[in-house]
Amino acid sequence: MKVKVAVIAAALMLLCAAIVGPVTAAVENTDDKIIHVSGVGKVTTTPDRAIISLAVETENADVKVAQQENAVKMDKSINALKALGPDIELKTTGYKIYPKSINPESKLPWDQQKKVYQVTNTLLVTVKNVDLAGSVIDTAIKNGANKVNYISFTLSDEKEHELRSQALTAAVKQARFDADAVAGALSVKIIGVKDVNVGGSYTPLRYADNMFMEKAAVGGAVPTPIE
Repeated sequence: MKVKVAVIAAALMLLCAAIVGPVTAAVENTDDKIIHVSGVGKVTTTPDRAIISLAVETENADVKVAQQENAVKMDKSINALKALGPDIELKTTGYKIYPKSINPESKLPWDQQKKVYQVTNTLLVTVKNVDLAGSVIDTAIKNGANKVNYISFTLSDEKEHELRSQALTAAVKQARFDADAVAGALSVKIIGVKDVNVGGSYTPLRYADNMFMEKAAVGGAVPTPIE
């Protein structure tokens, strides 16, 4: 399985004030003659991290039974996911228990309605090898998970920092190219850089379009494809 999702790794704004030689117009009560330019650097790459939100959801009229069934299934899912190897990181991100009416249309007072208790335990799985994303879903479902909230793709900190440096370099080159073009048109010479401001970078998450917010079916013989 190959991930074909492109992720913008960095998008930043750089402001470069280039000092130039004599020009005909002065600039706001200062002896410096400056040209203000900006540059944006953007790098696109394939992600090296998949993030999958899974859950075990159980219901029972007895809250203790619902809670215990949930605990058994989640424990089995966690152990199976850990067995996939060191490329899997797990973190619990939610746990809730709440009563739910069997008949939402009932006109009876709430304390007289028949209810079940729903227990939901949510697990966030960070996959360091995106090729394992489908196996993570199959393994979790096979071992008790019955809900997939979403899957997203992003970058590791190491790769993000590397690509940010590339984007910074690209932004500086663009700003300098624009400054040189303006200086040439004005028949002046750039003699140095007066000031540089570097903005923040942004790494968006890319969500798979076919996921989910639905209860997952029990995994069959065909592996789950994730592209």
